[in-house]
Amino acid sequence: MRFNYQARTKRGETQTGVVEAGSREAAIETLQRHDLVVVYLEGLSEVPFYTRSLKIFQRVKAKEITIFYRQLAILFEASVSPLDSLRILAEQTKNPLFRDIIFEIENDVKGGENLSDAMAKHPKVFSAFYVNVVKAGEATGKLHDVLKYLADHAEQEYNLAFKVKGAFTYPIVILTLFLVVGAIVMIYVIPQLTAVIEESGQELPIATRILIIVSKFLKNWFWLLGLLIVGMVLGLIRFKKTEKGRRIFDIVKLKIPIFKSLFQKIYLARLAENLRTLVIGGIPILKALDISSIVIGNKIYEEIILKAKDQVRVGKTISSAFSDYPKQITSMFTQMVGVGEKTAELGTILEKVAYFYQQEVDRTVANMTQLIEPFMLLILGAGVAFLLSAVLMPIYNLASGM
Repeated sequence: MRFNYQARTKRGETQTGVVEAGSREAAIETLQRHDLVVVYLEGLSEVPFYTRSLKIFQRVKAKEITIFYRQLAILFEASVSPLDSLRILAEQTKNPLFRDIIFEIENDVKGGENLSDAMAKHPKVFSAFYVNVVKAGEATGKLHDVLKYLADHAEQEYNLAFKVKGAFTYPIVILTLFLVVGAIVMIYVIPQLTAVIEESGQELPIATRILIIVSKFLKNWFWLLGLLIVGMVLGLIRFKKTEKGRRIFDIVKLKIPIFKSLFQKIYLARLAENLRTLVIGGIPILKALDISSIVIGNKIYEEIILKAKDQVRVGKTISSAFSDYPKQITSMFTQMVGVGEKTAELGTILEKVAYFYQQEVDRTVANMTQLIEPFMLLILGAGVAFLLSAVLMPIYNLASGM
């Protein structure tokens, strides 16, 4: 929140300005820390309507959360108090939504709440995973160490997601550009050539006839096609948010021939990293499995982890519970977890497993990128060849007949 203020300095001089804080009391305390005597303070509630409407599009990015944990860990290591750490981070955060959230957390902590409880009030920014790890750090008195684990974990998750998105960005951009350019050619260029070709009276090749039909359809009904595409995309997005839709999409991810291996490695890397962070953070293993199922990001793996948790509750080891699902969880993963359980070094072993699968994801992404490039060139070449043959063949026939 922002507040207009008028205050007096120690010398009796009047000073006015704007201060940002989570509440009115926090704003007063901030000004008092700067040796100012508050005379007048008013919240800035009236903002332009377009500014208010844009707030629905604001969100906190994963990179911002990653930086927040790393900086918070550094400040704690430097023996800066939690309140001062939160205030410093809020003041230097550029995202207004995230800044307000940090100010609110600071205000809650100032009111006597634990950091984990204050974070839990913002589940869209701080997931159950992060909240529970922080809570464990508070209970064991190792909050500083836990924050370092969380910072490492957040960086690993961000890097993993960044690499996967990067692998899909190139083909999507190239294919989108090709479709846009192709649509422009079909709507504006082909109709002009069609008039010339049809006036010749010659029998048109099948490729040319297909091109003319598609061109006429796009020219007359492109708006309808656009509405259909937008409707399908919005429908799929809405369907994906349902329980049934999410399950179907997650099953498809693990069935696509080219990508299923990549997704499996991503989920195994995420499972190992999540469990490792929770175990090192002092979370009981049943609670760790429960939290991991929530943040794994795939309904199928979520169900497997929850079933494994039920088996562990009645006395089975994690490795033996996971071994019941060889298609989703590899034997290498279960064997390494078994070694960690036998040697009481589960956290260390999971760290090595997470690193192994993260490296596997890197290699798979690199190989896919190398394979996708020639594949995309082949598709683009075929499309260009079809357009050229459909246009040039009747023109060549027309020139030959003259």
